Amino acid sequence: MNEYFSGAPRGAEFDAMYYWNQFHPILAAVAILLIGWIVALVIAAGVKKVLEKLGTNQKLSTATGHRSNIESIVSRVVFWLVMIIAVIGALNVLNLTSVSGPFSNMIQQFLLFIPQLLAALAVGFIGWIVANLVKVGLQKLLDRTQLDEKLSADVGVSPISQNISNIVYWLILLLFLPIVLSILGLNGLLFPIQNMLNEMVSFLPNIFIAAVIVFVGYILAKIVRGIIEGLVNSLNLQQQAQKIGLFKNSNLPQVLGSFVFAMVIITALIIAFETLGIEAISQPATAMLYEIMNAIPHIIAAGLILILAYVVSRFVANLVVEVIAGTGVDEIPAKLDVQRFLGTTKVSCIVGYLIVFFTMLFAVSEAANRLGFGQVSGLISMFIQFGADILLGAVILLVGFWLANLVAKVIGRGEYNSSRWLANLVRILIMGLVVAMGLRAMGIADSIVNLAFGLTLGAVAVAFALAFGLGGRQPAERLLSELMDKAKKQACKPNPLHDSSEPDEHIASLTEQVDSSVMADEYQSTDVPVTEVDVDPAHKPLNKPFGSTGEAEADVDLHPKDDPK
Repeated sequence: MNEYFSGAPRGAEFDAMYYWNQFHPILAAVAILLIGWIVALVIAAGVKKVLEKLGTNQKLSTATGHRSNIESIVSRVVFWLVMIIAVIGALNVLNLTSVSGPFSNMIQQFLLFIPQLLAALAVGFIGWIVANLVKVGLQKLLDRTQLDEKLSADVGVSPISQNISNIVYWLILLLFLPIVLSILGLNGLLFPIQNMLNEMVSFLPNIFIAAVIVFVGYILAKIVRGIIEGLVNSLNLQQQAQKIGLFKNSNLPQVLGSFVFAMVIITALIIAFETLGIEAISQPATAMLYEIMNAIPHIIAAGLILILAYVVSRFVANLVVEVIAGTGVDEIPAKLDVQRFLGTTKVSCIVGYLIVFFTMLFAVSEAANRLGFGQVSGLISMFIQFGADILLGAVILLVGFWLANLVAKVIGRGEYNSSRWLANLVRILIMGLVVAMGLRAMGIADSIVNLAFGLTLGAVAVAFALAFGLGGRQPAERLLSELMDKAKKQACKPNPLHDSSEPDEHIASLTEQVDSSVMADEYQSTDVPVTEVDVDPAHKPLNKPFGSTGEAEADVDLHPKDDPK
C-alpha cells in the first residue's frame, strides 16, 4: 500500500500480482467491516432475544417502579462492541497502527474488564434473586399473620406488610452493592457505601431491640384494652351513661379501650425511639407523654365534675318542676297576658332548664379551673354574672308589665270614656319606666337608657313649667299683688312690742290683739262679695253643730284662733 502511494514504476507492462498486492488490503478491510457488521447484527439480535425471553424489561420495571428498555440498550452496546472490534481489525489490515492503537488499547482494557463485569453481574444477579426470595417469603409470612388487618382494626393505620417487604428487599440489595463495587474496583463509591453499611450493621441490634419493644408494647396494649373493655362492660357503664344522655351513639367500652391502647402504644414507641438513640423524636415525645400523664387526673376530675353536676342538676330540676307545677305557677303567664310569648312552654319547665343550664355553667367553670383554662373560666364567670343580671331584668319587666296591666284595668273601669285612653296612657308610661329599669338592671346600654329617661323627664318638666307659666300668669300676678299690699299695710302699723315695759303676762294678750286685728283687716280687704243663699227652713240645720245626737254645746267658739289657750 505504501509502495503504491510512494509510486510504482510507470510505463511497464501490466502486472496483476503487483496490483493485487497493492489493493488486497483494502478489499480485506472492507470484507472485515462487512463481516463484522453482519456478526454484530446477529450477536445483538441474539442478546436481545435472550433478554426478552428472560423478561428483563418487565422484571426491572417491577423492581425499580420505572419503565425501562434495558434489552435494547444491552443489544446496542454489544453491536457497537463487535463493530469496534471489526474496525480495529480493518485498520490493522490496512497497517494503520497509529489509528487502530487507541481502539486496540480500549478493547484490550474492556476485554480485561469483562471477567470483572461478568462477576459483578453474577453477584448482583444473585443478590437480586435473594432479595426477591426474601421479599416474597416475608410477604407471605406477614399475610399469614394478618398483621395488616390487626393494625387496621386496632390502630387504624394503612397496610404496612408491603412496605416492610420492600424495605427488606432494598436492604438486601444494598448489602450486595459493596461486593459488586469491590469486584468492579470502584473504590470511590465503595468506601462511602461501605461505611454506611458498617453503621447500619452496628445499628441493627438497636433496631431489633426497638422492634421487640414495639411488639411487646402492642401485645400489652391489646391485653390492657381487653381488661378495660371487660371491666366497663361488667359495670354497665354504657347503660348508665345512656340514662343520663351520654354516649348514645358511641360505644363507651370501645372508646376507653382504644384510649388506653393508644397510650400504651405511644409509651412503647417512645421507649423504642430512646433505644434507637433518636433524641430529636424521643425527647419531645417523652415531654408530651409526661404532660399527658399529668393531665389525665385533671381530665378525669373535670369529667366527673361535669357528669355529677349534670346528674344532680337533672334530679333537682325534676323536683323543682314538680313542686312549681303543683303550686299553680304555670297559670301565672295566662293571668299576666304573656302566655302568647311562651307558647306551649310552661314556666316550671323553663325554671328546670335554667337550673340545669346554670348548674352546668358552674360545673364547666370549675372543670376549666381544674384543667388550667383560666381564660375559659373567666369568660364563663362573666357570662354567669350577665345571666343573673338578665334574670333580674326579666323579673323586673314581668312584674312591671303585670302592674301596668293591673293599673290600666283599674283606671279603665271609670264612668267616662276618657278613662280608656287614660288607662292606655298610664300603661304605656308604666311600661316605659319598667323597660328603663329592666334595661338598667340588665346593664344593657346604661348611658343610652339614662340619657333617654332623663331627656323624657326633662321634657315633661319643661312642658309642665311652660304650661303653668303661660296658663297661670294672671292668677300668679294677682296673688303677688295681694301679698305685696298686705306687706305694705303691715309695715305702716306701729309695733306694739316696741318700748313696752309691761310684764310678760301681758305680751300674749297683746299678740293676740294684734293677730285679731290683722285677721279683721284681711276679711275686710277681700273683694269677694258675700252671697246670701236662701235656705228652706225645713232644711236649716239645727243649732247642733256637733251632729244630730241632740247635745247642745253652749258658748262654743267657732274661731279657736281667738282662744287664748
